[in-house]
Amino acid sequence: MNLLEDARALQGDLVQLRRTLHRAPETGLDLPRTQETVLSAIDGLGLEVTTGRGLSSVTGVLRGARPGPTVLLRGDMDALPVAERTGLDYASDNGRMHACGHDLHTAMLAGSARLLAQHRDRLAGDVVFMFQPGEEGFDGARHMVGEGVLDASGSRAEAAYALHVMSAGTGRGRFTTRGGPAMAASNVLTVTVRGAGGHGSMPHRAKDPVQPACEMVTALQAWITRTFDVFDPVVLSVGTFHAGTQQNVIPETATFEATVRSFSPRAQALVKDGTVRVCEGIAAAYGVRAEARFDELYPVTVNDEAEAAYVARTVAELHGEERFEPMAQPLSGSEDFSRVLDGVPGAMVVLGAAPEGADPDTSPNNHSPYAAFDDGVLADGAALYARLAADRLTAA
Repeated sequence: MNLLEDARALQGDLVQLRRTLHRAPETGLDLPRTQETVLSAIDGLGLEVTTGRGLSSVTGVLRGARPGPTVLLRGDMDALPVAERTGLDYASDNGRMHACGHDLHTAMLAGSARLLAQHRDRLAGDVVFMFQPGEEGFDGARHMVGEGVLDASGSRAEAAYALHVMSAGTGRGRFTTRGGPAMAASNVLTVTVRGAGGHGSMPHRAKDPVQPACEMVTALQAWITRTFDVFDPVVLSVGTFHAGTQQNVIPETATFEATVRSFSPRAQALVKDGTVRVCEGIAAAYGVRAEARFDELYPVTVNDEAEAAYVARTVAELHGEERFEPMAQPLSGSEDFSRVLDGVPGAMVVLGAAPEGADPDTSPNNHSPYAAFDDGVLADGAALYARLAADRLTAA
């Protein structure tokens, strides 16, 4: 079977599906319109389709002609609360945006379902298509795992693969992955400093929470550089800081939130305890109180070494050796596909999708309101999804 040739014949349909999804993005776990679009796209393929009980997921099971193992393919479907500024003629205008390329993931996964359904007589085993909402901070993969997606075929999947497009940083049309840690754990540090309000001209009569909160922000950065091995790094970035209502009023409280990324269980445990301790210690020195909470979101995304090597071979065979680049180091972004890889060996694969002619080193990055992705990679991604599953099953 020539999956790449078949995928290229679907390119027009994949572009249409991707742009339909792009025009009407939805966020979180409840994606009714997106779910309806996906169900329509895979209708008639002979899949055993179920939808989520607590979220707008879609799971499709393709039964091969002969019994064998199960392979899982995942595509996330949710968007971000970002107002799009790309100027595309199919841009969203509802204040949400597929700024991370999940519309491409969904279209490619639907395309792979069509490709594999055409060749089910060659498959010895089953393929699970995991259309997942809620990747952007809602832990949708955890919900789907809890609802049984890893066992949707009746037996536990033996391998799992996911594709993620990038609008910058990776050359257009190039695939990359690595064995071991591939993406960071994601955590949130939330700190509220409670003092005593007063007049801005008389700080000695109040307990100003702003100064210790500011000191916490800078101290956390210094503490990280003196605590963690540079080859097992931690990244902490404060994304919000709120205090006060007027320039001459010392407020009662100051609050900030930070994203914290790490690449090993040891570093994650150390940063969890240490960040809270730093904030509480500074608060005590100023005579105020700090309420510091460290919430673990997504664990480290760890690719199986053998599966990552299998992906590299498959890309080279399907698209040519020049289309694969080994991932030199893990990405500091995070992924709830880590929940799947905690239960099934597999790999997260990155695909460069910067617009043709754009410099991937300077293009707007994923999550930017200006992020743009090239529809030209859709057939190649769909073909890789299908080839990864087909080779695994036809070899059984």
